[in-house]
Order: sequence, then structure tokens, then C-alpha cells
Amino acid sequence: MIAIENLTLRIGGLTLLEDASALVPEGRRVGLIGRNGAGKSTLLDAILGRLAPDRGSISMPKRARVGFVAQEAPGGTTTPLEAVLAADEERASLLAEEETTEDGERIADIHMRLAEIDAYTATPRAASILAGLGFDAGMQDRALSEFSGGWRMRVALAAVLFARPDILLLDEPTNHLDLESALWLEDYLQRWPGTLMVVSHDRKLLNAVCTHILHLDSRKMTLYTGDYDRFEVLRQERLALQAAMASKVDAQRKHMQAFVDRFRAKASKARQAQSRLKALAKLTPVFVEKDEDAVRFEFPEVELPKPPLVTFDRASVGYTPGKPVLTNVDLRLDPEDRIGLLGANGNGKSTLAKLFAGRLQPMTGGTTRASKLQTGFFAQHQIEDIDPNRSPFQLLGDEMPTAKPEQIRARLGRFGFSGNKADVKADVLSGGEKARLAFALATAHAPQLLILDEPTNHLDMASRERLVTAINEFAGTVILVTHDWSLLELTCDRLWLVANGKVTPFEGDLDEYRSLALAERRAQRQSAEKPKAAAPAAKAPPQNLATLKKELKAAEEALARATEESKKLEREATLPATYNDPRKAAELAKRQKAHASVLEAAEARWMAAAEALEQADAA
Repeated sequence: MIAIENLTLRIGGLTLLEDASALVPEGRRVGLIGRNGAGKSTLLDAILGRLAPDRGSISMPKRARVGFVAQEAPGGTTTPLEAVLAADEERASLLAEEETTEDGERIADIHMRLAEIDAYTATPRAASILAGLGFDAGMQDRALSEFSGGWRMRVALAAVLFARPDILLLDEPTNHLDLESALWLEDYLQRWPGTLMVVSHDRKLLNAVCTHILHLDSRKMTLYTGDYDRFEVLRQERLALQAAMASKVDAQRKHMQAFVDRFRAKASKARQAQSRLKALAKLTPVFVEKDEDAVRFEFPEVELPKPPLVTFDRASVGYTPGKPVLTNVDLRLDPEDRIGLLGANGNGKSTLAKLFAGRLQPMTGGTTRASKLQTGFFAQHQIEDIDPNRSPFQLLGDEMPTAKPEQIRARLGRFGFSGNKADVKADVLSGGEKARLAFALATAHAPQLLILDEPTNHLDMASRERLVTAINEFAGTVILVTHDWSLLELTCDRLWLVANGKVTPFEGDLDEYRSLALAERRAQRQSAEKPKAAAPAAKAPPQNLATLKKELKAAEEALARATEESKKLEREATLPATYNDPRKAAELAKRQKAHASVLEAAEARWMAAAEALEQADAA
């Protein structure tokens, strides 16, 4: 349980939370949401103890292990697999002690504890998590220094998942992931056994994973039961109720005030007027939360050339002569196309985007482009490359040298930079504001073709909804690369799969692709686990009867616990409250499926321990 009581948090003189309270029950999966700057990441820092509250308290169980993804990506010559295994500090400590101790009794205790914490399956478990996040068997054994920052942040995420803390805190965990890894993470977190608090603006993740939503707004926090869609319904009901109560109180106030104003001077009514004045003073105003106002996204109007915009005929493209990334590209773009690119990172989605943008030319094959075709390109690195010492007005002015100042300001206003906001230095802008500035810069020349590579990473939920509207209202063509399922679902009418050096139309829908992507990740996990499973995670226990008997006893106890849990789940399935509620029944089915593997592992461990003891007795 996480108990937040009368919490006040201030950063740089700005009050983010004031006398805010919430109680997060143990084992719940909570989505932490709110506008950018509402204090979500700051609250996580306070829970971690990195930030002392100005007032109030945060309490948790004393021995609860809290896990959080490190802010600094791991590096050096360590491999991803080694980095993830090192995250289980108890296992690492026991293995180190085993190497140095000569006490036979202590060695037996160490092996007992290693068995209890599944240390002998640690390597395949770590490999499985890494595979789910996109690391094949070969990548798991390369030095971390060979990977980009985004891939190394995946290792940091894998490490905290592997450590299995009692309380897991995640801050925008999908920002460094492709769609396929985001789908795997969603599937993984649905089975998370401990308490989870996740900051995210990914609607699909929040709907799939969360049992509760903790909303930060107006320096307060409110805990809602249910997923994000349920939260939206409950919040609108809450806002409507507050508005109705406020209207009722306001009408009562006006009625009292009218009586006082009319009869205050009359002696016969003076006492009643004074009584109404006192009642008026005691009339508590009703606080009405403001619904979140999203910032503007408004792409410029464009003049569409005649179709097609771009065609490729058996083209190949890459970076090194003779080594194309994609071959036999036969594609056509027309005005108003909305195309989502699917495929895991590293398969060539960015290469294809650069080909359409004209930043890469075909190595072989034919291509045609409409005359006067303008292309706008949005990518995450452009946000990082914004000159921090220049203002939005100056930066957009550089892109529009012939435009009048009022035209530049009008264009900035389309993206929420009105008035003085257009003249502040970029280094004081938030991540979301820099993203909107990058959109303004990418569309400076009114492009007919927009290529958007992960456009939502720094945007809150309301801004993402406005971006969906802007894309759908845009008259030109859009190519989209994103892990944001909702953005793909709400904007794209065609899907192209980039895989195995080819680009092919994907004829199914996103749900079919989800099934395909998860099946491929399962196959990758199995492949990654196989070569690792043969190598023991620790030295095999010494073959003496005392140790083997202890291991058999521990295995019997583990099997008994797993068997009892299976019976408990079976009993729960027979309850009317379960089988009459489709949602509860579906949740129970998932729990039973997950527990089946636990029971299978416990049975295998018991059989192995019994066989080892039998062989030792016979020797």
C-alpha cells in the first residue's frame, strides 16, 4: 500500500501539489496521468525518496522493494544480459559469497536461498525479457557501448522488470520502444503481480494494464477505479456534478443577496436581512475543476499536386554501396493517403521514410516525384537539436526568411505560441512545447507530404487528441511511424509492413498485427532462451545428501503452494460473482493461464530434486 497524506510539493517556487491525498492499495496497477507540468514525475521522485515533501507524508510497507528505471542509460563493455542479471542484487550477492565461503553449512543455505528465488532460471528469464524488448540472442551478448541511448534505456527497463520489485514505478516506459516492444510490455505488465504506478499518455497501455487511474489536476489528486476510458466517463460525470452544484449554490447566493439588497433598509425586515447576510457568509463556494484545455495543432493549408505524389519501381535503398537495407520497393503515394509503417526497429522504417522525403536516393530502380512537392519531416532528434538560445520566433523566421513578422507569429499561433510565448528562449520550453515547435518548423513550407516519426513522445493526452484532429483535417499525405496505437488507429487507413528487407502492404487490421507481433516476440524469446538455458546461472549444488534433502523439501513446499493456489483459482471460477461477470471471468482466465506455468515449473523442480536425491542414495 502507498499512502499519500496531505502532500505538498514545490519545485522552484511553483506549487505542484497542495494538501493532496490518495491511498493506493497493494497489488493495484495505477496509471498516473495529468497535463505536462502537473507533477507526475515529481511525485514519483517523492515516492522514491529523492525529493523531500514540503508538507505531508508518503508511507509504504517498511520492507517493500521499490523499482524504478535508472535515468542514466547503462553503458561500457557490460552486455545487456549481464546488466539485467546484475539487477537482482540478492542473487549477485549470494553468488559472490558462494565463491569465497568455505563453510559447508553456509554453502547449503546459499543454495537453498538461490533455489527459493529461482536463481537457477535467472539467465533464461533475463533473456526472455530482453527478447521481448527487441534484443535477439546475438544482441544480448554485445557490449552496451555499441548500442544507441534508446536501446540502452531498454536494457534499464529490462533490468527493473527482472528484479521483480514489490512496487514498480515507470515513467513513460514506451517512449524508447517501437510498437512491437510496446505491445510486449503491455502484455507483460498485465500479469505484473506487485503494485505498479506508471506515468503514461499512451491510452492503449493505460486501458490494457491499469486497474486504477490517479489524476493530478489543480494541485490535487483523485483516484478513480477502472482503466483510462472508465476514468474519462467518471471525470465527465464528476465535472457535470460539480457544475450543477456550483450553479445551485450560485442561484441560492443570488436569491439571498437580492433579499438583502431589497429589505436591508426596512426596519420591519432588518432582522431577516441580517440573518440572510450571515447565511450568505457561511455559504461555501463549490470548487469546479476545469476540464483540460489542449494546446493547438493546426497544420497549414496546402495546394495538392496531381496524383501520384511519389512512386518507386523496384527501387533499392541503403547507406553503403552494394548493401541495400530495402530492395524491390514498389510503392505509390497519392494525395490524402494516411499510411502507418509497421515493423520492429532496425528493419528499415526510418530508411523508407528518408527515401520518401528525398533525403536518400534509390541505389537502383526507378522513381518519380510530383513537381513542386514539399516534404515536412518530424523526428525526435529534431527536438534535441533545437538551438536553446533562440526563440520560436527566431527559429521559424530562419525557415521563412521572406515572411513578414505577423505571418511568422500567426504560424506560431497555430501551434500554441501566442504573444510573449513566441519570444522566450527555447531552453525554457517544456518537452511538449519543444515538440510543438518542431511541428511548426517541419511545416514551415506548407508541405503536401508529412512524415512523422514518433510524434507523440513529449505530448500529454489532450495534446495527442488535438494532434489526431490536426492530422485528420490535413489535406495532404501523412506517413506515420509510431508506437502510439491510438494514433495509428484513429488516423491511418493503410498499413505497410517493413520487414526482412521488403516493404509490403499489410492487409489485416491492427488487432491482427498485434497478434502477429506478439507471436514473433514469443518465438524470439524462445530462441534467446535456448542457448542460455544450458549454462547454469550458478554452480550446481554439491552432491551431498543433506543439501539434496533440503532442496527436495524446498521443492515440495513450493509445489504445495503452487497447487494450493491452483485450487484457490478453481474455487474462484465456480463462484456466481465470477462467472456472472464477464470481466472478472476474463481476468481470472488470464491469472489461471499465468499460474499454469508457475505450477509446471514447481512440478519440474520437485521431480528434478527427487531424482537427484534418489541417484545420490543409490551411489
